[in-house]
Amino acid sequence: MTDTGPLAGITVVELAGIGPGPYCAMLLADMGASVVRVDRAGPASADYTPNPVLERGRRSIAVDLKQPRGRDVVLDLVATADVLVESFRPGVAERLGLGPDECLARNPRLVYGRMTGWGQDGPLAGAAGHDVNYISLTGALHAIGRAGERPVPPLNLVGDFGGGASSLAFGIVCALLESGRSGRGQVVDANVFDSTGTLMALIHGLRARGRWSARRGDNLLDTGCPYYDVYTCADGRWVAVGTIEERFFRTMLAVLGLDEDPRLAGSHKDRSRWPALREALTAAFATRTRDEWAEAFAGVDACVTPVLDLDEAAAHPHAVARSAYEPLDGSPHPQPAVAPRFSRSTTPVPSPAVSPGQQTREILAQCGYDGAAVDELLETGVVAEP
Repeated sequence: MTDTGPLAGITVVELAGIGPGPYCAMLLADMGASVVRVDRAGPASADYTPNPVLERGRRSIAVDLKQPRGRDVVLDLVATADVLVESFRPGVAERLGLGPDECLARNPRLVYGRMTGWGQDGPLAGAAGHDVNYISLTGALHAIGRAGERPVPPLNLVGDFGGGASSLAFGIVCALLESGRSGRGQVVDANVFDSTGTLMALIHGLRARGRWSARRGDNLLDTGCPYYDVYTCADGRWVAVGTIEERFFRTMLAVLGLDEDPRLAGSHKDRSRWPALREALTAAFATRTRDEWAEAFAGVDACVTPVLDLDEAAAHPHAVARSAYEPLDGSPHPQPAVAPRFSRSTTPVPSPAVSPGQQTREILAQCGYDGAAVDELLETGVVAEP
């Protein structure tokens, strides 16, 4: 158990899953919670790919949840935990005997965090899906992309992580705060579908004010606006432009040598001027390489930045100065550092990801199982170790 971070002293049982569930558990572990991941005993699922960053910061016990005694092992873990995180389809945890009723009966103070794609009820509750499916029914996917082109899936950042997992982590912490006052646990029902809807709050608000068109690629933030877009440079790489405010826009034009261009006179927010502005910016940025433009805009408050790849991002001077990335054991690729940061609480350096079942014996011993009982559980396949 870690003794640093704002969640130090909080214990979490994570029933292993994919996507937003593991990311939620990572966020809790990054903040100092002691997280035990319950992996499956036996061969890994064909859908499971070990992830050395997403799975950092926890210990693992491998359990056969289909055996009644495996369920009992998990309930023993739950008995002294503060939080449980599960990301099964609706009804699966109940069929395993590990639903909210069973777990809260064992530990009335437990915060039971549930992560699904569509929610616990509704006509799609039992349907399969992935990030791209969930965000497609919220309007978010339709809004992302250029005019006249197909919508562009934004990795799985909007639905799984920015929506579902972050919402579950926030809900869990809220429930922990409430439990501290009431002494009672409760279920946190988070899902990607609902949470993605909340991420669209700004866009819905702009539409309500008549400031957002239903046409993709026709608005301020969706590449419809020429001063909020990405431009290709002479070397085929790109710069990002976000000169929404007048002063940033004018500064950008000065660096580009376009401040005296008569085509660009008048307000840059006049949509009738946007085609000429886009043409001028496209031609200007194409005259130099990305790094030449990065140097030209360095130290200039103009909201123009180079588009970096993942390796370049980790090596950028600002990232280095803030220690925004940390070494990842056994890999040439770094991992993102813990965020956010606190004025008093020191967040832990994440421990490396572990193999399924790597701490099975240790975790069982902490639950009160003696050596003979652990050996018997291993021999009967109720639990496993590497």
